[in-house]
Amino acid sequence: MMQFLAKAGLATLLVVGTVAGVTAPASAQVDVYIGSGRPPPPPGYYRPPPPDYNRPPPRGRGCDPRLAEDIARDYGFRRARVVDVTPRRVIVEGWTRRGADEISFANARGCPVLRR
Repeated sequence: MMQFLAKAGLATLLVVGTVAGVTAPASAQVDVYIGSGRPPPPPGYYRPPPPDYNRPPPRGRGCDPRLAEDIARDYGFRRARVVDVTPRRVIVEGWTRRGADEISFANARGCPVLRR
């Protein structure tokens, strides 16, 4: 009988220790709020947007015609000259090994090549 009580007491101790070990981390994850259910936001959380919020972003200067001519020379054009500048592209004409040719650049910063 004494062995039975000792084993039952040991089993009870194991169960209580396991339950205590499981409920302690779970209780740390429970948040109890009284009132609206949320804590108030920190000060400055609801600040107004900056003054230029609704203004479109500033437009870049675009492709500089001299830069377009320099890039065309890097591509092998001789006597390169800008013949047309539109809001979308810059067209440069010049001479290559094949004869008269033209190259188009996007009218954006850095003058990326559109068509050769």
